[in-house]
Amino acid sequence: MAQTLLKVSGLKVAYGGIQAVKGVSFEVREGELVSLIGANGAGKTTTLKAITGIQPVAAGDIEFMGRPIKGQGAWDLVKQGLVMVPEGRGTFTRMSIVENLQMGAFVRNDKAEIEADIEKVFGIFPRLKERAQQLAGTMSGGEQQMLAMGRGLMARPKVLLLDEPSMGLSPIMVDKIFEVVNDIHQRGTTVLLVEQNASRALSLADRGYVLDSGEVTMSGPAKDLLADPRVRAAYLGE
Repeated sequence: MAQTLLKVSGLKVAYGGIQAVKGVSFEVREGELVSLIGANGAGKTTTLKAITGIQPVAAGDIEFMGRPIKGQGAWDLVKQGLVMVPEGRGTFTRMSIVENLQMGAFVRNDKAEIEADIEKVFGIFPRLKERAQQLAGTMSGGEQQMLAMGRGLMARPKVLLLDEPSMGLSPIMVDKIFEVVNDIHQRGTTVLLVEQNASRALSLADRGYVLDSGEVTMSGPAKDLLADPRVRAAYLGE
């Protein structure tokens, strides 16, 4: 059994008097791609924000690499290897592609290896290399998503959290993004993928969790969830 890198137990998050996440539990093991699927408003993004220290936690426990991390700031978690690519990309629009990638390595000081990792990112995303000096804000949504993912990889994550990477993209670019997610995973990065596109997310994943109204309602091997009539009816329109 592979080591559990990320473990969430009984996580609860509230906005004012509204309970957005209601006791969510799941884990991500080394080398896995785990998908957390659910409809818009199910609590997926809130769960990621709580894990990464952006959103306060009302109750529950979060462990990373066997250590409790609840309440730690995003800065500290990135240094430990827990890295999120946020929904909406969040690129630095007035900075070039190269500068954005360098920002992804802000917790590192190994300059030669940073340069080598930029070249590795360019190997995964050739389109970024072609436009290395272009300002991020002048790129398409799909190109900015590639840049956000590349920037996340620059921190050398032990677990990479991807929040809705296909949101708002054209069908062709969605295909490309999922190809890249699979490529990143096949290169050895452990991934937690949060997605509304349940079919595509589960087709890539080793295991999956279904989040509905702030609760995990189903979990198991991704192929089993993909074949489950309840999942197909609720999320795949069948």
